[in-house]
Amino acid sequence: MASATEPSSALAPDRQPADAVEVRSALATATSVRLEVAGAAADLIDAHAVLPDGTIVVAVDAMTRLGGLLVVARGADGAVRLDVTHLVPVPVRARVRARMTVTGRVRRLDPAFLDSCDDDAVMALLGLPPVALWTIEPGSVHVERHGAAVELPVEAYRAARPDPIAAVEAAHLARLIRQHREAAHRFAALVDPDLAATGARLVPVAVDADGLTLRAETAHRHHDVRLPFRLRVTDEATLDRELRRLLPD
Repeated sequence: MASATEPSSALAPDRQPADAVEVRSALATATSVRLEVAGAAADLIDAHAVLPDGTIVVAVDAMTRLGGLLVVARGADGAVRLDVTHLVPVPVRARVRARMTVTGRVRRLDPAFLDSCDDDAVMALLGLPPVALWTIEPGSVHVERHGAAVELPVEAYRAARPDPIAAVEAAHLARLIRQHREAAHRFAALVDPDLAATGARLVPVAVDADGLTLRAETAHRHHDVRLPFRLRVTDEATLDRELRRLLPD
């Protein structure tokens, strides 16, 4: 079993769809992103949304310095950069899953655009701060993980959707840590019997539509153990059933 701390030499081409899903999931669930334009940068807190086609909307007051730079940058290819760090949402070692960078073209959001948005997109935009809204059309998408990097095709990014469990992952992991720690040890021992003798701290660190990941932490290294679901999860009710199957009370 490879340590998650050891970098891989490359990301295979068939990882691109999974990476695209991770980028969309990270953008959909992040509470903060870093926006950079013309050398100026700011962290936007609860001030972005992602539309179904992958267009990113950010809320930046046009009367601020950053807003003024966005005005100047309108329509220019690669003029804006958006950075997001995808983190494990529970306290463990090596919390960074991946770092993503999106560069692209920025424009003011045309209010008429709302007429073509579905209800979820409209509600997401209405939840942004009441300042100027800007759209970022991605021109490149970069993912870095454990020292390896990949450039995603923009088409793959646009075609992907967030993992169906992404929005509730943090809550379910917190509940698993609170209620199922001993069960996690038992099932990790089934996957890798040697773990039972190491005294490792085992923590659920990821759950998605296809399975649960446990992390075994020792003093000097850690391993991730994957427990697949029997079927792909698409809603919380199915997720609860699959987690009860893996980690019964």
